[in-house]
Amino acid sequence: MMMQGIRKAGQGFLGKLIIAIMFGFLIISFAIWGVGDIFRGYGRNEVAKVGKAEISLEQMRTAYQNEIQNLTRQQRRQISPEMARAYGIDRQVLSRLISEAVLDQTAQGMRLAVSDETIRNLIFDDQVFRDASGQFSAARFNELLRSNGYTEQSYVALQRATILRQQLAELLTGGLSAPVALQELGSRLRNEKRSITFARMPASAAGEIAAPSEDQLKGFFNDRKIAFRAPEFRTADILAITAETLADPAKVTEEEAKARYETLKAQRFTTAETRTVQQIGFPNAEEAQAAKAKIDGGETFDEIATERNVAFNDLTLGTFTREQIFDPAVRDAAFALEQGAVSGPVTSAFGTVLLRVSTVNAAQVRPFEEVAAEVKQEIATGRAASRITELHDKIEDQRAGARPLAEIAKEFGLTLRSAGPMSATLAKPDGGQEEALPGGDPTLQAIFRSDIGVDNEAIRLPRDSGYVWFDVTKIDPARDRSFEEVKAEVEKQWRADETAAKLSAKAREFVERLDKGESFDAVAASAGLTIETAADIGRQDQRAELPAGVVAQVFGTAAGKSNSAAGQDGGRVLFKVETATVPPYVRTTQEAGNFERILSSSVSDDILLQYVAFRQTQLGVRINEAAFRNATGGAQN
Repeated sequence: MMMQGIRKAGQGFLGKLIIAIMFGFLIISFAIWGVGDIFRGYGRNEVAKVGKAEISLEQMRTAYQNEIQNLTRQQRRQISPEMARAYGIDRQVLSRLISEAVLDQTAQGMRLAVSDETIRNLIFDDQVFRDASGQFSAARFNELLRSNGYTEQSYVALQRATILRQQLAELLTGGLSAPVALQELGSRLRNEKRSITFARMPASAAGEIAAPSEDQLKGFFNDRKIAFRAPEFRTADILAITAETLADPAKVTEEEAKARYETLKAQRFTTAETRTVQQIGFPNAEEAQAAKAKIDGGETFDEIATERNVAFNDLTLGTFTREQIFDPAVRDAAFALEQGAVSGPVTSAFGTVLLRVSTVNAAQVRPFEEVAAEVKQEIATGRAASRITELHDKIEDQRAGARPLAEIAKEFGLTLRSAGPMSATLAKPDGGQEEALPGGDPTLQAIFRSDIGVDNEAIRLPRDSGYVWFDVTKIDPARDRSFEEVKAEVEKQWRADETAAKLSAKAREFVERLDKGESFDAVAASAGLTIETAADIGRQDQRAELPAGVVAQVFGTAAGKSNSAAGQDGGRVLFKVETATVPPYVRTTQEAGNFERILSSSVSDDILLQYVAFRQTQLGVRINEAAFRNATGGAQN
């Protein structure tokens, strides 16, 4: 039975490769750092040692590069080394390799094995390795392996290790099902619905807030100094080259622009003719022809529609271009009519109809003069794209000579941007916001990981669209700000806290009255609040009238009881839970079956995670940080 399950786990070549790394992704979130001592002086070509097994530098480098390539294909954008490290991909890959080593050694210790015959049968039975006659093809087998970077030996070894890990996982969690009580609890969390009566309490309901004294504000500030602390600010010179920044539309001639315009005119600058089409359906061609005769005799299209009980709103099919009408008969007839004219009987895909074109919007062509600047910019951008690599190499040569970015930008006629002072969230010291940086978050994060005087690597922009260089020119360390610097901010926060406290106290008073039996109408009327209701609220609902925090509090309050929660704009929401309903959990439905499988899989994964963590502690893990940085291209300390 175990081997049958293994056979079904991956029916194709790619499926087998995916299964081969499945267990690594199950444990990506497991924190491996700090499990063992990070050591120095261990073999320079080994990134980590797990028990007796070693993870080589080349093994780590290959796995890391493969992961980045996979992510690049999935996200359809370039993943730079800086982005990969910022997202923790390097640590995740090492975590996977360590976990695989743990499972491999555990399987060996339990003397689990897979015979050569089993591996051979799996390969021979794989449909993807068969030729047109349905027979196993050694040539196709070798071609597929070669195109995916495998030799026969490495592929067999990979499959053998994968099957052993599957055997071990099945020994641990095979046949495990989530307890019924857990299923019922999960069903309740997913499907419970609640209805409430509620009223919004605006911040003004807190009443007048007396002006604070200087001593009050100073006391408030001293108790919360860390909240008013100035973050670290950094200033940096930034040089970015992209096709857009290098483009020079002024060098594009009128003749070149007009030639491009003529090429793109039909595709880009022409709005196709549209027609608003109306129709009346008939059971057969004879009735349609009789109706057309009436129209030719003086009756109107609308009168025929009335006679046939066709509502005015049902007459219009819509407004379409010629290509948007899928029925050829209707398309040809509609676009052959003059505006306001009625067609003869048309045999459409849905029966016989009479058509009328109520409106004709003629095709519109934007003249060259209107789009000349756009066309020139496009031509210039296309030309500039071919210069990026050449200019990148020239700038790198200058950087190798330790020339500052300001001089390089001046020499090549490029724009240098001085960004900052700015925090790690682009906030400015005056409370404003720095404009987005070229390259976005990866650039900002790289600036805050660097230092003054460091020769930073160029950041490659997504889809090879350009590069960004930067020099950190100034660092203003985080510091405590004086009361005088932030007095206005302190008073604003003091008022907000005082308002929230008074509003919360009033809400508690209202909740007490409601829970003692006073009606919601009476309580709301005494405070001048407007009553609202909300029904069928789900635990994960997001409604404009009920912020997520309010919904969470609703589900934390017993049915029949009242409560309040922070609302929007500093206000609160007073509510009473009127009903809480949970549909019965019927295990025989398809939905319940799917839910049970998902829940059981989650329980199995948790058990496997715990087991791997336990075995990892038993075997011991040591990591060579220097070799790890070498394998992943990280900066050396």
